[in-house]
Amino acid sequence: MITDLEKAKRLARTIISDIVLYNKEKVVEGIKNDNVFEVLEEEIELGRKLFNEKVDTTVISSKIFDKTLIDILIAKYGKDVDSKIW
Repeated sequence: MITDLEKAKRLARTIISDIVLYNKEKVVEGIKNDNVFEVLEEEIELGRKLFNEKVDTTVISSKIFDKTLIDILIAKYGKDVDSKIW
């Protein structure tokens, strides 16, 4: 189990980057239509499950996965997509 905060952040970035990499069209569609979390719901939940299986519960409580999800989906990939909200 991962107990180090930095290692947990790195794992979250890896998982979420893979979700984006394998679902680029869904990401663009979701950001354009302001429903990216709904469009990627299944993939996000699978990623969250993997993260939770590998990271100690004391580290999970800091919401690393959710914060990283927003940082990567919206801040990194969403900035180049035409969207009314993002």
